[in-house]
Amino acid sequence: MPLSRPMSSVATDVEELRVKDRSGEYRVFYYARLADSVLIFNAFAKKTQKTLPHEIALAQKRLQEMLDEES
Repeated sequence: MPLSRPMSSVATDVEELRVKDRSGEYRVFYYARLADSVLIFNAFAKKTQKTLPHEIALAQKRLQEMLDEES
């Protein structure tokens, strides 16, 4: 699997960075479609095969809050 992939379940243009080391697996959601910045708005330890619905909902909420601040 690639290190980064689209996460359309969160929002359009959101990517998921996948990190794995000896201590576990981690995910970072980010949005890089702004002219001068990258928004990193959710990071968590991955413990299940699928991304949990509450992580997706939290990511959607945080992204919206950050995009509202940018406006």
